[in-house]
Amino acid sequence: MSANHARNWQQFNPQQTPKKEQKAHVKVHKKSWITKGEKVIYSIVFLCFIVSGIFMVSFSSSTDSLNRELIALEQTVKNQQVTNEGLVFEKKELSRPERILQIAKEKGLKIQDADVKQAQALNN
Repeated sequence: MSANHARNWQQFNPQQTPKKEQKAHVKVHKKSWITKGEKVIYSIVFLCFIVSGIFMVSFSSSTDSLNRELIALEQTVKNQQVTNEGLVFEKKELSRPERILQIAKEKGLKIQDADVKQAQALNN
């Protein structure tokens, strides 16, 4: 019976196959060469560069437009100075005593004194 019993036991308990060991799946975190903190710092520095670049371009643009306005105003001043000098010269031409005497004779006025003095000279 022991041989029979062994056969029965073998039929009920088939030969166990060695089970494969289940390996634990370990997630390996890939280590990047830049950390999150460094990324934040680099982002802030990059943003500062962008903002400073925009500020410099804006400042340069406003300075350029201000310089153009200044040049236009200087040109206007020069033109006005030339006009003023021309008017001063014309005033001196028109206030000559000989011209005044000639116009007085043409209008029929009589000159009693031969001395013609300028009005400005009398006030001083």
